[in-house]
Amino acid sequence: MNGDDLLDHCLAKPGAYLDFPFGPGVAIVKVKAPSQETGRIFCQVFILHGEPTATLSCDPATADEYRALYPDVVVRGYHCPPVQQPYFNTLPLTGAVPDGEILELADRAYAVTVAKLPQYRQRELAAVAAHAPH
Repeated sequence: MNGDDLLDHCLAKPGAYLDFPFGPGVAIVKVKAPSQETGRIFCQVFILHGEPTATLSCDPATADEYRALYPDVVVRGYHCPPVQQPYFNTLPLTGAVPDGEILELADRAYAVTVAKLPQYRQRELAAVAAHAPH
């Protein structure tokens, strides 16, 4: 799994778009409903210590589960404020975590982020998904 593959996977989701609010070195994928001006971050891809790395949003229980499954590999959200760290996992895109697990975490990140949107925005995204080509 490389950063581009993860970004492509995330950008295929309804309402997902690429942004660079922290500069060109950090690719951010956000999700927003059509009526929103800005979205919520669910994936970040960047280089950390020379290695491609991702930070994905997560619910605290799943975040802890993956940190226990991959100790010292999957860690609390790098560069996130301490209060947000339980809600993000940072992991290398170097093969230490299987590609399927990374894609599952990305899918969960999207779902968790969409679930935090107001219900009317969730319905907008569902309508976009229903009309998207498969």
